Amino acid sequence: MFCRYFCFFSLCLFLPTQRRCSLGHVSDLHSSDATSLPGFENLTMGYNKYLRPYFGGEPVQIAMSLDIASISSISESDMDYTATIYLRQRWTDPRLVFHGNKSFTLDARLVELLWVPDTYIVESKRSFLHDVTVGNRLIRLFSNGTILYALRITTTVACNMDLSKYPMDTQTCRLQLESWGYDENDVMFTWLRGNDSVHGIEKLRLSQYTVERYYTLVSKSQQETGSYPRLILQFELRRNVLYFILETYVPSTLLVMLSWVSFWITLDSVPARTCIGVTTVLSMTTLMIGSRSSLSKTNCFIKAIDVYLGICFSFIFGALVEYAVAHYSSSQKCAAKAPQEGPANELTKEMEEVNIANILNSSIASYKRKISFTSIEISSDNVNCSDLTMKTHEKIKCVLRNKMHRIIGYFTIQNPSNVDHYSKLLFPLFFMLVNVFYWAYYLYF
Repeated sequence: MFCRYFCFFSLCLFLPTQRRCSLGHVSDLHSSDATSLPGFENLTMGYNKYLRPYFGGEPVQIAMSLDIASISSISESDMDYTATIYLRQRWTDPRLVFHGNKSFTLDARLVELLWVPDTYIVESKRSFLHDVTVGNRLIRLFSNGTILYALRITTTVACNMDLSKYPMDTQTCRLQLESWGYDENDVMFTWLRGNDSVHGIEKLRLSQYTVERYYTLVSKSQQETGSYPRLILQFELRRNVLYFILETYVPSTLLVMLSWVSFWITLDSVPARTCIGVTTVLSMTTLMIGSRSSLSKTNCFIKAIDVYLGICFSFIFGALVEYAVAHYSSSQKCAAKAPQEGPANELTKEMEEVNIANILNSSIASYKRKISFTSIEISSDNVNCSDLTMKTHEKIKCVLRNKMHRIIGYFTIQNPSNVDHYSKLLFPLFFMLVNVFYWAYYLYF
């Protein structure tokens, strides 16, 4: 009740002294004064704020425009963004037409006496209207009955993100405005000037993103209770990858290159090569854990950065395994030569006393080896399996022995020092090829 009294007394301030106010109506003492806001009496007499303009007739055309003041945060873990916007709505109410060509800015508290659209922000998680020092609202009335209603709102809106290409991703977010209770038979939403209805977004400077482009859409929302008008502002945000290159990609690449240093260290330097391998593996593990800490709630995504860190970890682990294989082969070769040195010296001493036939027989007997593999005896010499006197099952065993002998020969490292020699070339070459495919896929596909 106090609000209505306040409204009446406020209107009296706009009127000249020849007009007088009364509770419930505004009377005109001089009907010839056409410029003294005749028609404001509609606020106090015959105006029903609970009925929309053109009630029972055509829908109300509501034109909107936006100013994006700021986008303070974009959260990948919560999949939302927080923005402060200036929302401006314009519509025409023929009940508020008055003579003249002036416009009047009214006290924001008068909005309680007017009909306003029931616009809300779709997918908003949290929103509030700024009220310092007073409620940040604006009401402006034009002579043709057009009303400008502006609000300053801070809202947190959900934004579904695809993080499969993180941190080389481009996210598309939306700000959607819709009527809550009035369907398309009552109100119609339109952008005031198309794409030019949105301002400020092209000037934003975000910490991790760059606004690529934005555009406006007009749509409808089909609900069980009817079809509701909806306005959509859609904008694309491209992540700035330079920070992640310096923070993650460069350190992980340097760790891979550090693991290659062990290829230039001799096989006998076990502590040095083992220390390099273990240190690089642990450092890479720490780097992988740190990269995931900022996105702890989205670990279900296999992101591009996870793929790269996995590749780097595989190469570092492969360098450590390479040394294990080379060192094992070297130790096996040394163990095989050790028992042969004693008989060799004895043979050189007895060469003067033993004839050539005995030397050949002892050499053949000492170097003849047989390998047993799944109950199949594999000889070190290939046996001719085309003998006609051999039975069928003997020929099959003979063929299998020869095949297994060739296969084992393929995997036998004759010179362990060659493992490091080939690794110096193959590891960098494969790593470069993998990088080419990785960056080409995530940047251009």
